Amino acid sequence: MPAMAVPSPTIFLYGKPGCGLCDEARAIVDAIVAERVAAGRIAPAIVERDVTTNGTWLEEFAFEIPVVEIGDRQLPLATSATAIRRLIAEALDG
Repeated sequence: MPAMAVPSPTIFLYGKPGCGLCDEARAIVDAIVAERVAAGRIAPAIVERDVTTNGTWLEEFAFEIPVVEIGDRQLPLATSATAIRRLIAEALDG
């Protein structure tokens, strides 16, 4: 019986429109995922979440955006490519 593929976790980007740091975080995440694809590694889907559309997200993340979340890990104030790369690698590669 073949092994079932386990879907990779989704990367959630919490931010809001007009947030330059959020745009930078998205560009960093896009580049890291593209590198993983090129290397034949697990590449998760990316979902952006606008904190202004959800009271819970706004309350939780208003002063910490951009936030990158994957699995049970979160990186608030995600502006460092090195930190984002580490978070994704730890979540996906162990």
